[in-house]
Amino acid sequence: MIPAHSLFAESQMPVTSRQRPTRRGAAVRTRTDRPQAIADRFFRQMVASMRNGVLAITRDGTLVAMNPEARRIFQVRRATNVIGRRFTDVLSDHPDVVRVIGSAFDLSHLPNRAELRLKSSDKVIGYTLSHVYDERGQSTGVAMFFKDLTKVEQMEERERLRDRLVALGEMAAAIAHEVKNPLAGIEVMAGLLRRQVPADAQAILTDIINEAKMANKIVLEALEFVRPIRLEVEHISVAAVLHSAINLAETKVSRRDIDLQLHLDDVPPIQGDEHQLCQLFTNLLINAFEALEGRGSVVLSAREGKIEDEYPVPGADAHPPTRTVVVDVVDDGPGVPRELTDRIFNAFFTTKPQGSGLGLAIVRKIVDAHDGRIDISSGGRGTRFRVTLPISSGNEWFAMSSREGHN
Repeated sequence: MIPAHSLFAESQMPVTSRQRPTRRGAAVRTRTDRPQAIADRFFRQMVASMRNGVLAITRDGTLVAMNPEARRIFQVRRATNVIGRRFTDVLSDHPDVVRVIGSAFDLSHLPNRAELRLKSSDKVIGYTLSHVYDERGQSTGVAMFFKDLTKVEQMEERERLRDRLVALGEMAAAIAHEVKNPLAGIEVMAGLLRRQVPADAQAILTDIINEAKMANKIVLEALEFVRPIRLEVEHISVAAVLHSAINLAETKVSRRDIDLQLHLDDVPPIQGDEHQLCQLFTNLLINAFEALEGRGSVVLSAREGKIEDEYPVPGADAHPPTRTVVVDVVDDGPGVPRELTDRIFNAFFTTKPQGSGLGLAIVRKIVDAHDGRIDISSGGRGTRFRVTLPISSGNEWFAMSSREGHN
């Protein structure tokens, strides 16, 4: 087997030994190979400490180098012995990567920079491939250097979405101004007319007024969605936010026979916008109340959590866990079909006859603005929305979860 470090060396000179005569004329080997051993050890430490993923494969398909960052990206357990195995077996869960590496042996010019989305994990990696040559100029293997660009891709997509929303917001504001006035006029005139018509016609006018109010509500929600969020960040109490959200949700939707339970651990204050977070949890509670249709139970809970660094770099300073607050909103309603869970946060997507489809889209927007995340899980019955928010700034949140850097 070819040692891992020899694949990356431009040339490997044979180690020589000096000899000196002894009393009996025998030759004694001196330790002139010590600098080479030091260089080899330093090289292994350097590769292991790189923030980029590194893979090296010999021409016969044997994996001879895989650093911790590569293990993290490809979700290979640290305890798994991969050196000496066929790379197709080690990366069997990533056939797209196997295809890229396998085709590299047949190409004379390899891509200097390319991107690939891993179908197994939906991560995006930027990679470079390079042939490895021996002293005679013969290709002995392929090296792959790559970086996890998932968070960068997400942030770029957010920037693109933000630009689109700014333009959409300007257009929506102009439309809303033109639409709100006629709607208000319709509502006022229908109310005046209802007082002057017979009782059998008043029901029709009542329907007109209700529809005008619904249209006006949709216009206001559309404005709320496209308007950029400007956070007023301060230290806030999560318990106070949840209590306010409960009171506000109950004023908008009747609970009737819904049992609401609140479980609060001793969670620390977080940095966030109190008004925006109150709206976030109000929308989630309203969504739960409407799903239950007046009967069932809702459990609202909050606890402190943390995110561990799953793949620490050997020799590097250990990062402390990122402290978070985790808030769950759980109902025992009919649940969300599995095929709809990926679309439920999309704007204007709704399963309710009278819904605008913007409530959960606004929730997602507020969570993103706080550098948090929201997850939904729903089985045959019941739905859980889990909101995870960093206690401190979002910079540590992204640095811990993705080890992204622009250096």
